[in-house]
Amino acid sequence: MSRFAFLQHFPSLARVLIPAWTLGMIMQPIVLWTWGEQALTTGMSLMVLFQAITVMIVLAGGWGWRRTLSAFGVVAALSFFAEWLGSTTGLPFGKYHYTEILQPQLLGVPLLIPLAWMMMLPPAWAVTEIILRSKKTYPLVFALVSALAFTAWDLFLDPQMVGWGFWVWEIPGQYFGIPLINYFGWVVVSGLLTLLIRPAGLPSIPLSAIYIITCLLQTIGQGVFWGQPGPALFGFFGMGIFIFLAMRKLFTTQGTQ
Repeated sequence: MSRFAFLQHFPSLARVLIPAWTLGMIMQPIVLWTWGEQALTTGMSLMVLFQAITVMIVLAGGWGWRRTLSAFGVVAALSFFAEWLGSTTGLPFGKYHYTEILQPQLLGVPLLIPLAWMMMLPPAWAVTEIILRSKKTYPLVFALVSALAFTAWDLFLDPQMVGWGFWVWEIPGQYFGIPLINYFGWVVVSGLLTLLIRPAGLPSIPLSAIYIITCLLQTIGQGVFWGQPGPALFGFFGMGIFIFLAMRKLFTTQGTQ
């Protein structure tokens, strides 16, 4: 079998978009050094949009556009509502508010935020689908593992975004200034989204590749360029647990074929 046989799992356009997105992320420190913080904010916003589009194109390759857009609608609506509720009442994430840096905003919530949920939730579903493959999977079990895989990403994200001033916690918490209830909220909301959408038959290989690349880029970015080695380490091990379990299942499955 050719060493490049795994590429058959990637839609043709994804073979271009995933490397392009990866390169764009790698260039963000250069954007900061060359053009400053405002350009970095713009660049990171574009990368969120780019990654969300890439994820949706990959997902559509397995699901078709009708199901993909339907899932995006559910993710966008519920995640926006959860973020609005959280930033106004403190539930379910804890009391915080967005600053004016990320624009445009609606009801105080940046419109970029639902895209961020969409760009990482399907990769978390894909990693979970691989981990639980060949087992009788109950919806609640799938939703819980997916929610934990998704929330592991926030071990990177929240400290970085707070450090950049994108949002502010009213009472700084125990995890690098982030309240622990925030992670409970992430598990609840992402688990509920998973139960509502009931993802199955995912293009797991390319989506899992996005999950892995995100973990590596965040680890290097925060550990080397953004001056946050603590979140980089915790995020690496948090996401790394799910990557390890997925890779072990893939190699075990291939070895028994």
